[in-house]
Amino acid sequence: MDWIAIVSGFGVGAVVGLTGVGGGSLMTPLWLSVFRLSPAVAIGTDLWFAAVTKTVGGASHHQAGHVQWRITALLLAGSLPASIATMALMHATGVTTRWAAMLTFSLGIALLLTAVTVAYKQVWHAVGLRLERWISKSRRPWLTVLCGLVLGVLVSLSSIGAGAIGATLILLLYPRLGSHQIVGTDIAHAVPLTLVAGIGHATLGHVSWGLLGSLLIGSIPGIWLGAHLTRSLPESLVRSLLCLALLSAGLKVTF
Repeated sequence: MDWIAIVSGFGVGAVVGLTGVGGGSLMTPLWLSVFRLSPAVAIGTDLWFAAVTKTVGGASHHQAGHVQWRITALLLAGSLPASIATMALMHATGVTTRWAAMLTFSLGIALLLTAVTVAYKQVWHAVGLRLERWISKSRRPWLTVLCGLVLGVLVSLSSIGAGAIGATLILLLYPRLGSHQIVGTDIAHAVPLTLVAGIGHATLGHVSWGLLGSLLIGSIPGIWLGAHLTRSLPESLVRSLLCLALLSAGLKVTF
C-alpha cells in the first residue's frame, strides 16, 4: 500500500508540476477510492500534504518577491478565524454521521468548483477587469477578508480550495497583479491556513501519517518531472484532462 501511495504521489506531483494546481483536488479522491480512508482522514491527511509542499513553494516565491503580503494578511484575517471556528465546531459536536455527510458533500462541491476555475482560467482575468468598475479601493480590503472567510470554511471542510479557487478569487479582486504575484500570494496564504486546519484535524485523529510520508516521497520527483514536461506538452491538453478528472471525481463524490 505504501508503494501505491508513492506512485500516486508521483502522478499527482507530475500534474501539479504541469499545471500548478490539482494536488489536493486529485489526491483526496484517491485517498477515498484507492486507500479506502474515511472522508475526514482523507481531508486531514491532504491538509498536511498541502502544508508541507506549499511551505517550500511559499519560501521560493517570497525570495523571488512574488508575494503581496498585504493581500495575504487580509485573506488570513478572514480564513484563519473561519478555520478555527469550523474546527472548534467539529470538536464540540464530534464527527457524527451528519458531519461525515457534510464533509463528503463539501468535498464534491469543492472538486466541481475547482474544475470550473481550471477550465475557465483565461476568462477570470477579463471578468476581474470588468469588476474593477464596481469594486472601489475602499471596498477591496473587506471583500478580500470575506473571500478569506469563505476559503477558510471550504478548506477546513474539504482540504480543497486554497489553490485554484483561492488564486481565482485573488485574480477577480486584483486583476492588475502579474501571474507570478497571484500564485505567490495564493501559496503564501495557503501555508498557515492548511497548517491550522491540519492541526485541527490531527487533534481529531484525522491524519494517516504513514501514507502522508509515502505520498511526499513520490510527489517531489513528480513535481520536478512535471515542471520539465511543461516545455513539451500543450497546457490546454493537460488542463482539459485535469478538468475531466476533477469533474468525474466531483460528480462521483457528490452524487
